[in-house]
Amino acid sequence: MTMLRTVKAIAKRSQDTILQDAVGMAALVVILVAGLHIPSFV
Repeated sequence: MTMLRTVKAIAKRSQDTILQDAVGMAALVVILVAGLHIPSFV
């Protein structure tokens, strides 16, 4: 329960940058997936 409260508190404090963080995380996932698929193209 404490961990959930901590995550909620962090999310509340960082509301200004949460969209930028989500876009950055999505970009990292795209880079990871692309990097994992590159060997199949060679």
